[in-house]
Amino acid sequence: MIIGIASDHAGAAYKAEISLYLVKRGYDVVDFGTYEGMESVDYPDYANALADGISKGVVEKGIALCGTGNGMAITLNHWSGIRAGLAWNKETARLVKAHNDANVLALPARFISLTMAKACVKTWLETRFDGGRHQRRIDKIR
Repeated sequence: MIIGIASDHAGAAYKAEISLYLVKRGYDVVDFGTYEGMESVDYPDYANALADGISKGVVEKGIALCGTGNGMAITLNHWSGIRAGLAWNKETARLVKAHNDANVLALPARFISLTMAKACVKTWLETRFDGGRHQRRIDKIR
């Protein structure tokens, strides 16, 4: 599986560590930036690059990080076919996949530990979509 990953300046350090975590577990990772390190950047630039990568089939799923996770999720969810879900613990990571079939996991780098971020990634990747009534609800998203 090829996973895209993107962040703004607030999520850059976690992005680097999560990328290594994924590679060690056999995933291919495409990094959509930021490449400016800790310089202030605009999260929509990187969220849009990730969404474009998913839309074009360059990557299958994505992980997005910013300070709260909300800026990335809001931007990503403007794209047709993208369902970005915000998670801050293993249970929310499980639910955004099981109930919402999120193809992007958004993480709040300023509000969770790196250990928790990795646990969220692991849970999200290992969880299957429940389908059923949840699919009916997804079908209503415009």
